[in-house]
Amino acid sequence: MRPRTRTLLVPLLAALFLTLLTAPPGSAQTRHPKYAGYLFAYFTGEGTADGEQIRYALSQGNDPLHWRELNAGKPVLTSTIGEKGLRDPFVIRSPKGDKFYLIATDLRMYQNSSGSWDYVQRHGSKSIMVWESTDLVHWSDQRLVKVAPDNAGNTWAPEAYWDDRLHEYVVFWASKLYAADDPDHTGSTYNRMLYATTRDFRTFSEPEVWDDPGYSVIDSTVIKDKGTYYRFTKDERDPSSSSPCSKFITAEKSRNLTDTSYDFVSDCIGSGSIQRGEGPTVFKSNTEKKWYLFIDEYGLRGYVPFETTDLASGKWTLSTDYALPASPRHGTVLPVTRAEYERLLRTYG
Repeated sequence: MRPRTRTLLVPLLAALFLTLLTAPPGSAQTRHPKYAGYLFAYFTGEGTADGEQIRYALSQGNDPLHWRELNAGKPVLTSTIGEKGLRDPFVIRSPKGDKFYLIATDLRMYQNSSGSWDYVQRHGSKSIMVWESTDLVHWSDQRLVKVAPDNAGNTWAPEAYWDDRLHEYVVFWASKLYAADDPDHTGSTYNRMLYATTRDFRTFSEPEVWDDPGYSVIDSTVIKDKGTYYRFTKDERDPSSSSPCSKFITAEKSRNLTDTSYDFVSDCIGSGSIQRGEGPTVFKSNTEKKWYLFIDEYGLRGYVPFETTDLASGKWTLSTDYALPASPRHGTVLPVTRAEYERLLRTYG
């Protein structure tokens, strides 16, 4: 009987090991096959007619620093509703791994009649764009979903993360909030990070303020490691002697995703290597204990990659020998399986 017990134990231990494989950034800890590469979803800016639409790039295998543009560099998703512009695309895998959601900012600045960033933060969209897919290739019809409160002037750079404690997605974005007695949004205010929860990206909870340091912050992104959430956010203040890290990325951490008071980790991330930064996207290496943080050096080079082997240290080193897609702006990097990688390559390569 003992030899038979040992024989049965080996496959059981192997099965247990497979269940402990970690999920990619932005999803629950669930069973997934080994990842074969990365998908990069992004936009290219407001300088061209199709720059504010969604493009894809695929990594060279599991090398997150070298990429090939898909679909000959042309958009794979375009907007026909709302403001008809798509900025800041974010893709998340469902906890079960059987579905993807893509969300984006509803904003078009190319030949915008207002011509003003100030105007679109007073009278911009209160909604986000949403798509669903089971394979990253075939997407549902886009839908416009209101998430921001009525006193919001904009709804920028939505992202999401699955919260195992709440059993819901926490969706977060930046909004300027105006006083109740200022319906025309003429007063002075600043961007805060807000969040709402959802299970289906159709029905959302009432929005709540998530991050309000008393000055403008935008573009938060999150990754979880060993029970701790690490949040990366742009300090949107104008540079001054009292705010030397403005226009750079700040890192914070918390054990609770929806905590309104994260602990400081580091700031001025990227300073010395880039002139300014926004739109951070963070993800874990598929092959080693390393994390990558891509920061958008807006108005200059676009995304620039940084890396670390210790999220808690707050220390990020500029990556070397990299070749990103042409003109990438605020987007998302998502680990993909071999089947997903090959499907994307067949469809758009």
